[in-house]
Amino acid sequence: MGTDQPGLSIVLQSGGFDRVHYALVLATAAAAIGRPTLLFVTGGALPFLLAGDGWTGLGAADDGSSPADRERQYAAGNIATLAELAESLTPLGVRVIACEMGWRVLGLDRPALRDDVTVETAGVVTLLQATPPGAHLIHL
Repeated sequence: MGTDQPGLSIVLQSGGFDRVHYALVLATAAAAIGRPTLLFVTGGALPFLLAGDGWTGLGAADDGSSPADRERQYAAGNIATLAELAESLTPLGVRVIACEMGWRVLGLDRPALRDDVTVETAGVVTLLQATPPGAHLIHL
């Protein structure tokens, strides 16, 4: 992404709806201002990448609301929803990697993935190789 701005790599492990939502807020915002951005999804956050309504398998929001209730609340409040943010990842150039080990932990060999996000499956070594010196690496 020819830019002088430091990259941002986000390791998204928590499956709570609000954490997943905010990781997408950070990723899309960073990409929108030209920062090379990588989102590494693992653990309880992997259902976000599943086809169909897999994202409803995420954990409850911080206030205990279900993912579906929180998504409706955001839509009603004119806040970018998880679906809208997900649809923005690929067009903004966010590189999304699903953790190969994480899929195995969940017992999923070749899961059906959402079609609105370009997702590659790889491991931690790929994450580290793709995060250049000087880039920011955060864990949610």
